[in-house]
Amino acid sequence: ELVGISLAIDIGVAVYIPINHKTIIEQKTVREKKQINIEKVIKILKPILEDLSIIKIGQNIKYDLNILFNTSNINVSPIHDTMLMSFCLDAGKLMGHGMDSLAKNHLNINPISYSDVTGKGKDQITFDYVPIDEALKYSAQDADITFQLYMYFKKRLFEEKMMAFYETVERSLPIVVSKMERSGVGIDANYLNNLSDIFFKKMLPLQNEIYLLSGAEFNISSPKQLGEILFSKLGLKGGKKGKSGLYSTSAEVLEKFSSEGNKLCEIILDWRALQKLKSTYSDALVNQINTSTNRVHTNFQMTGAMTGRFSSSNPNLQNIPIKSEDGRAIRKAFISSKGKKIIAFDYSQIELRILAEVANIKSLIDAFKNGIDIHRLTASQVFQISQENVTDEMRRNAKAINFGIIYGQSAFGLAKQLNISRTEAKEYIDSYFVQYPGIKKYMEDTHAFARSKGYVQTVFGRKCFIPGINDKNPMRRAGAERQAINAPIQGAAADIIKRSMKYINNKLIEKSINANLILQVHDELVFECDNSDIDILIPLIKEIMIGAPKPAFNMQIPLEVEVGIGDNWDEAH
Repeated sequence: ELVGISLAIDIGVAVYIPINHKTIIEQKTVREKKQINIEKVIKILKPILEDLSIIKIGQNIKYDLNILFNTSNINVSPIHDTMLMSFCLDAGKLMGHGMDSLAKNHLNINPISYSDVTGKGKDQITFDYVPIDEALKYSAQDADITFQLYMYFKKRLFEEKMMAFYETVERSLPIVVSKMERSGVGIDANYLNNLSDIFFKKMLPLQNEIYLLSGAEFNISSPKQLGEILFSKLGLKGGKKGKSGLYSTSAEVLEKFSSEGNKLCEIILDWRALQKLKSTYSDALVNQINTSTNRVHTNFQMTGAMTGRFSSSNPNLQNIPIKSEDGRAIRKAFISSKGKKIIAFDYSQIELRILAEVANIKSLIDAFKNGIDIHRLTASQVFQISQENVTDEMRRNAKAINFGIIYGQSAFGLAKQLNISRTEAKEYIDSYFVQYPGIKKYMEDTHAFARSKGYVQTVFGRKCFIPGINDKNPMRRAGAERQAINAPIQGAAADIIKRSMKYINNKLIEKSINANLILQVHDELVFECDNSDIDILIPLIKEIMIGAPKPAFNMQIPLEVEVGIGDNWDEAH
């Protein structure tokens, strides 16, 4: 509910418009005096906020776009977002891009905090009960700081030659993403309730087997109790205590014992996987359905990862497991409305295509051009056999190597993933680099660039700072080196899908297609579309997504987009 609006029209010139402040008099809630009627405020501000000749600047402006649209269908445009300007300049360098830290880092200002005016803990009040004079100081300062940050970042974007990237990739995205958040996605609550029951019934026999093998009943969800069972009672060797004095029972620890044949740890991992699906999704999603829309509206964080990838929360829809049957069952809960379909568009192997392109690996480029199975080709070259003789296991191993290289994976990491010796994993990687020397050179050049500049860049110009690249600690440095290899590849994929989203939004409006972008998950865009417009939507979206890198980056390798249609997200995926 809109409580007030703060505006700044110049540095040091800011105002606060109180709309919906309340106070308690004689145990009754009453509206504060000296406020402006919301209809009058909207009548004056709506034409200004929608005027294409007047720029509107916000800090995390996506939030404001949602509030203003939900209040009175105001479509704010054109916009600048100081949070995204900061992100384009300093991704990976700063801990965060929130206003308070930006004000301290760049303007040497310690702003009034939200808790300064609302209080904390059990005594905290909501903003509509903050006295207007206090709200004025807090809110007008926010608007003033936003204006100052805009002037500061605008100058830096020009000086550091980042303005073109900001304008073509990030600037207009808050409008697209706010619309996507407002659209939300339909959820089948009855299906989720049934799924929770199914998960619970699957967990029961696993729980009983855990009790039987451990010889005790305990809280499996408690790391403390689980650690005592595994390492004190059962005497498993190799347990490590953290600073808290408790044994670690992380997935990594349990996976190690499971890979060595420990049945108890294997079952605990299976139980945990089901428990996480139940608590995080099948139980929680029902409670996150908006009662007004009967849909779930996730919040996309646009500065959540330094590579430019989105993250999401309330609920987190980026990490629903899709490799397991139980994980895919969650996706079936995301449904289309009557007379509509869910349509998913997914870039096929986009990061491998980008790697082959930037490293200029002719054999991989030719393979992608000719539609050859890239993992089978890699297997034949690494294991030096014909493609016809490549086994399924060899292909799986080659796939792990291909994707492992993108993430800068070490021989240790590959050995763990494939359950082979570190020596064998090192031989695989060495053989891979013999076959693809261009990738080895790309990695060496990228490391050298990062050490010299402190950052890496995507082909579109996104900067990703790598603070630990020259760290004296070998483990931290190795982690930074892996980041340096991955960031330009994953970042370029993020840039491409963001460019797609911008073009798509404009085309849907221009062609009056009755479809909404409802989700963006890594390399996938998910739409809800009227049955009558499906045949128009599919070729249009595919064309835009395939052509998104141009004209900034002309790829030799054609991008490929896979399309799926269904009554729910799993069917479409």
